[in-house]
Amino acid sequence: MSESGFPIKPVYDAGDLPGDLASKLGEPGEYPYTRGVYRTMYTARPWTMRQYAGFGTAAESNARYHQLLAAGTTGLSVAFDLPTQMGYDSDDPMVHGEVGKVGVAIDSIDDMRLLFDGIPLDRVSTSMTINAPGSVLLLLYQLVAEESRVPGAALNGTIQNDILKEYIARGTYIYPPKPSLRLVADTFAYCRKEIPKWNTISISGYHMAEAGATPVQEIAFTLANGVEYVRAALAAGLAVDDFAPRLSFFFVARTTLLEEVAKFRAARRIWARLMRVEFGAQDPKSWMLRFHTQTAGVQLTAQQPEVNLVRVAVQGLGAVLGGTQSLHTNSFDEAIALPTAKAARLALRTQQVLAYETDLTSTVDPFAGSYVVESMTDTIEAETVALMDRVFAYGSSVEAIEAGFQKREIETSAYRVAQEIDSGERVVVGVNRFTLAEEEPYEPLRVDPAIEAAQAARLSDLRQARDSAAVERALSDLRTAAAGTENVLYPMKEALRARGTVGEVCGALREVWGVYRPTDRF
Repeated sequence: MSESGFPIKPVYDAGDLPGDLASKLGEPGEYPYTRGVYRTMYTARPWTMRQYAGFGTAAESNARYHQLLAAGTTGLSVAFDLPTQMGYDSDDPMVHGEVGKVGVAIDSIDDMRLLFDGIPLDRVSTSMTINAPGSVLLLLYQLVAEESRVPGAALNGTIQNDILKEYIARGTYIYPPKPSLRLVADTFAYCRKEIPKWNTISISGYHMAEAGATPVQEIAFTLANGVEYVRAALAAGLAVDDFAPRLSFFFVARTTLLEEVAKFRAARRIWARLMRVEFGAQDPKSWMLRFHTQTAGVQLTAQQPEVNLVRVAVQGLGAVLGGTQSLHTNSFDEAIALPTAKAARLALRTQQVLAYETDLTSTVDPFAGSYVVESMTDTIEAETVALMDRVFAYGSSVEAIEAGFQKREIETSAYRVAQEIDSGERVVVGVNRFTLAEEEPYEPLRVDPAIEAAQAARLSDLRQARDSAAVERALSDLRTAAAGTENVLYPMKEALRARGTVGEVCGALREVWGVYRPTDRF
């Protein structure tokens, strides 16, 4: 049985592939992109190797980035701590004990300047996993680039900026859905004019998968959210071909390799049809589902953690066979703590082995025509479309979220998997089979708790040194824009330029827009 619940046959043959297969699949780089969004795929160059990293202070994370770049990483991916993700400063009593723990603490332009010290922002692509305050961190990045005389037109990267999945599966939301969608649309419009090569959103299924979504649920709920973002941008007056080419996606890669490959192929086909047929996009770049992949953190185990090296290699292989545009491979020790430098380097080396020691980059779409993968692709496509229809029966993805539909579906799947592991029906090596009587000791990376006091001291110094009147004027302008219809990113940028903090900027928007409180229907 597949992860999504459909049966896997012992034998597949031509009878499982109705119709003319060749015409149905199309060519690589051509609609409906089943075989990949680019004609040459990895035969021209490998995927972007983008290792997710960030912890403690900006200076510590900067050192890790330099290590990764020296080891051969081709793109950076920033992990922010929970206070930053929730729009709080490090000295806010609300976040005591969380500063720098699961990512880097960024409170102001001073921290962002340290984070990217010595890194050529016109030559390095940067992804930032940040959602509710995504526009704030993007503007800080742009301001730091401008200080190095790097114009917005030269910047290349992605902000996740996917707030809908936060309501479904992750929880780092700030504002209610309606103003949150307005902020997303404002970011689309701002970047089209000011940072044209930036990917303005990474519509994420990864976190839903980590919460327990099956492959079908992952892409159904993600693509339904994508439809919602497109509708929000159109309602804000943007033309579809002005923003759709900069949309990107973010998926998980599990150890169930065949289903994962089929999932990626089905997702491309569905999105191409939605953009071309439903939304009438004319630019072929608007039809392309371009995506980043991360190997499945939820499948890593603290027991016998070295076995995770094997899991990650298989998961990375599935992502590559599925045609990902960039990839993060998890470190083997992430079920225990933040990865050590050695573990992070081994994770990168896993990608490099796939790219340079195998023949994966010698041909496009190696599984094309495989009876099992083509049949599974068709099945996943059909089941995904049916589940999307159930979402849209509520009226929209937002209305389904408010009714708790996606969350209930994911929790049901997660419970089923937990039962299968507990009963032994689902084998997890080292957990319920092939266990050790005594685990070998492992020394994890630990974040110094003194970071919180150091960040608070930096904030105190910043507030004493800056022009407080200028900050308050800029924040007042931001509140006015938020209450009206002006694009909020322009006054937001001026507040940050004046050394307003992440918490102050997000706080100004909280005052106008309020905060989201989940209903008890979940």
